[in-house]
Amino acid sequence: MASESPDREHAVSFTLNGESVRARVPARMHLGDLLRGSFGLTGVHLGCEHGVCGACTILVDGRAVRSCLILGVQADGATVETVEGLTESGRIKDLQDAFHTRNALQCGYCTPGMLVTAAELLADEEASSSRDEIRAAISGNYCRCTGYHAIVDAIATTAEARRGARREAAE
Repeated sequence: MASESPDREHAVSFTLNGESVRARVPARMHLGDLLRGSFGLTGVHLGCEHGVCGACTILVDGRAVRSCLILGVQADGATVETVEGLTESGRIKDLQDAFHTRNALQCGYCTPGMLVTAAELLADEEASSSRDEIRAAISGNYCRCTGYHAIVDAIATTAEARRGARREAAE
């Protein structure tokens, strides 16, 4: 039985940041490389390329995943969102503002992955978003600059503001 050539390209189509896209992808190309190289989405930072640092975190079908651990061909039929898409949609404006206000940005290398991870956490209206829950959620995202305190503050501030807005809307 002959094995498939790793250079063979496959046609994929998926929803990327709200738009239908198509691409031809080499069998072994990671999704992060596809997003950066073919679509110019440089908010997908490729750090360790082993799934450890979290810099390449994106949402696939609403779940935070490491784009360095997923092959581009696995995106076929999926909904993929990057920090650029979350920004353009306005879904994380309050979170980005809190990161700025709380000085949770520092060098910025981890910021896109942190924002995407926090977006997944904050999308769950049932989650308490306690400081411990926030720390657990971002534990797979490595930051060398902030010591995480400002990042946790920014996410907690956003969570509380969103809970307050939901309470007001319910009244």
